Amino acid sequence: MSARLRRYGPPLLLISPSLILVGVFVYLLIAQNLWMASTDNHTAAQANGRKPIAFVFLDNYLELFKSEAFRHSLTNLLLFTGAFLIGALLIGFLWAWLLERPLPGGRLFQTVYLFPMAISFVASGVVWRWLLNSNQGESASGLNRLFQMVGLGFLQNPWWNHITFGILAIALPAVWQLSGYVMALFLAGFRGIPDDLREAARMDGATELQLYRYVIFPQLTPVLMSALVIIAHMSLKSFDLIMSISKPSNYQTKVPAVDMFVFKSSYDYANAAAVGTILLMIIAVLIVPYLIHQARERRS
Repeated sequence: MSARLRRYGPPLLLISPSLILVGVFVYLLIAQNLWMASTDNHTAAQANGRKPIAFVFLDNYLELFKSEAFRHSLTNLLLFTGAFLIGALLIGFLWAWLLERPLPGGRLFQTVYLFPMAISFVASGVVWRWLLNSNQGESASGLNRLFQMVGLGFLQNPWWNHITFGILAIALPAVWQLSGYVMALFLAGFRGIPDDLREAARMDGATELQLYRYVIFPQLTPVLMSALVIIAHMSLKSFDLIMSISKPSNYQTKVPAVDMFVFKSSYDYANAAAVGTILLMIIAVLIVPYLIHQARERRS
């Protein structure tokens, strides 16, 4: 026992502050959220302790999924995540592929593309709210005004006020802001591939297309998976960007994170906690398999 204590005691003592902080501020709060989501705490009287709180188990989740408004929020979240993922990955990869080759002013372009990443979603949301102004015709501003000035008036549209696809307009600033980050990831992946590997493939008679398909792209798979997980989890919990451009009451751009804010603002803590738990489960479904795969690769 004393030998084990001498072996494992110092490392455990070293990481114990982190374990305590994570246990209290992560897992304890998750447990508190799960408990709250299983109660009928829907009113200010219950929140302030003036009315008893009862345990209702999964009723809140069932009521949420029965609600057309919440299903619409989930649909919006799916559309936003799909557009955000595809746009950021494609544009980021394209920029990295272009900058992977020596180009005059390449460093400048890298800085310019990365700059939006340094801006908060709230700040960029304020600017994009003006750019995506829905006014058309004589009162047009932002992008609609630009289309009118260059003779492309037929491209004017209500943007985030569109009755069906308004949430896709919110994906534009998200793609603009995170494409540079994806570019940096892919660029690091490109430059991490040894030149000897490329030269060996060319000496074996591989064309440039075959070089990318069979040598370079397989080497970029870990980078792609990392970018996919990072962008996906950021899109699932998007709140500040949407709130900066739209309004909580705007049905076209509702997502679960906005629903959680609305529930909490009206003292409906149980439904707010239930929405938070649903988001946590969705993120876990995406990230946990990736973490397991990474752990298995490290062992092998």
